[in-house]
Amino acid sequence: MSTDTPTQEQIVQYLRDNPELLAQINVPHPYSGQAISIGERQVMLLRDRARNLENKLKEFIQFAEENDSIGEKMHHLSLGLMRAQSLAAVLESLYLSLGDQFAIPHVALRIWSGAGDLPEFAPVGTPVRELAGGLGQPQCGGDAPEEIRAWFGEAGGHLRSFALTPLRDRNVEGLLVMASEDAARFYPEMGTLYLNWLGELASAAIARFA
Repeated sequence: MSTDTPTQEQIVQYLRDNPELLAQINVPHPYSGQAISIGERQVMLLRDRARNLENKLKEFIQFAEENDSIGEKMHHLSLGLMRAQSLAAVLESLYLSLGDQFAIPHVALRIWSGAGDLPEFAPVGTPVRELAGGLGQPQCGGDAPEEIRAWFGEAGGHLRSFALTPLRDRNVEGLLVMASEDAARFYPEMGTLYLNWLGELASAAIARFA
């Protein structure tokens, strides 16, 4: 009689040829440790997979809904900027949209290309100009120069997260800063696509009058 140990392929083929044996084989329950049949174990695995797929689907739906909501807000913001008939109206529309539609509690903007009598043309130090000039895309996080914090007045010392968005369009050079007391509102790993679009829209609107 042969005493050779059967190979894995032989065992699999044997079970295929004798499927009734599967019902007699017990395996440990993944959570309680009690013995259950292979069939029950397979059902549990399928349920776990279905649950994971359902959770992923919910995440995709949530992301899609969030993107739709942001897209609609960007649309309304764009319309407001297009309808503005002066630089003051552009800035007012921008601030209102960011505050009312996007619920951003603190917004500050500075323009250093040109001159005007609006607060947004107040002098800006060289370090901040260099910082903005070096930004290839918006920068988010919990740090901001003291000069930028000063733009927010008394609230500056209480702010815990910032989104710095450079303004560049023809004769426009400046910086749009959004801030919050919530440290998780603008975090370093967050996506910057919409912030980029916001900077481009604001720059183009300002360039019409600056």
